[in-house]
Order: sequence, then C-alpha cells, then structure tokens
Amino acid sequence: MLKNLRFPLLLAALALSYPAAAVDLEKGKEINGTCAACHSDNGQGGKKGEYPRIAGQQLKYIESQLRSFRSRTRVNIPMFPYTQERELSDEDIKDISAYLAGIELDTKMPTYKGTEDALTKLLMAEKVMIIPRAEGDLANGEKLYQKQCAACHGKTGRGRGMFPMLVGQYTNYLQRQVDLYLKGDRPHDEEGVGGVLNALKQQEIQDILAYLTSIQEPKE
Repeated sequence: MLKNLRFPLLLAALALSYPAAAVDLEKGKEINGTCAACHSDNGQGGKKGEYPRIAGQQLKYIESQLRSFRSRTRVNIPMFPYTQERELSDEDIKDISAYLAGIELDTKMPTYKGTEDALTKLLMAEKVMIIPRAEGDLANGEKLYQKQCAACHGKTGRGRGMFPMLVGQYTNYLQRQVDLYLKGDRPHDEEGVGGVLNALKQQEIQDILAYLTSIQEPKE
C-alpha cells in the first residue's frame, strides 16, 4: 500500500479544514482499496487518462465531486455504485478525500541503489507520475493560462479550494472534460454551463494544455 504521504503538509491542510479527530486516514486508506481498482493504489489514475489522477488533488474539490457523483448532479455511471449513501457516507467522503489529498507523486524516475530486485524497481517506478508533453505554443499557452485560468486554478496549476489541480493531470482527461464543458454537459463556472472555456478557440485550449504539461515540478 501507499507509503509516501507527506504528513506535515497533510496535517497543515487538514487543520484548515476539520478538527483533527474528524478525519480518519486509516479509514481513508481502507476505502481507497476500492478506488484503486481504477485509480491505482497511489491515486495516479490509469489507462493513459481514462481514469484521472486523484492523488494530491485539492481536498475540497475531491469532496465536492464525490458528493456530486452521489447525488447524480455530475453524471458518471461507473461512479454511482461506489458513491451512493449506503456505500459512501459523508464521513467516508471526508476520510477518503483527506487520504487522497495527502498523496504526493514524484515526477522523475527514482535513483536505484543497485540492491533492489526487479519487483522493487517496478513498484518504485509505478509511483512516478510523468505526463508526456502535449503539442502547442507554450508561450501563448502560458499567457492564456495566466490570464484566463490562474485566478481559480493557481499560477502553477495546483488549484485552490474548490478549484481542482490541473498540472500533473492526464492531458486527454483534461481535454475530455473541456469537451463536456463546451457541450454544456458539465458546468464550468458557477454562473452556469458557459464560462471562460466557451470564449476560447480550440487551438488556444490546446496551447493551454501544452503549457500545463511543461510546468510539472520534479521532486528533489
């Protein structure tokens, strides 16, 4: 199971959100056993973005999406069986959200000491999250992102509060969500189904996605 939680950062985040006794990380880890079937043991998703990365995602965002799946205000058929109230209570949502938000994934391959066996090396490599660079105009993507997206998602794409982290997410997953926003199948802004994305051209969106793949920060 996952061992790379960064507890100082996690506890600081939790202190701003709930009393310490309100969150049970061990219960969250247990619940993650169900999530892992699609999102992997360490929450990095899978199948090149068919299942999104949820590790390190903003705490409040994870909570809000799980509640939206449960209430069916966000339509996602595969998530329904796992989020109905009989399966995932409010307390469970807090626990799994806190557990996932506390996971940090490395963004560069590990340095092997030479004593690891093949399985150990494989497990170490599987905990690395490297998003391939997407094609696009990086300079234009940065300009557009900082003007149109940074106010909600943060200057470095790591999200804040109810707004999700974008950097480190699978590009094809982000594109799929963009398409849903543009079709009105998923609300983008609080004002309604329309929003910033509707004012952007397809190439501009591609440039933003390309920029996001260029700003992952390797862990030292």
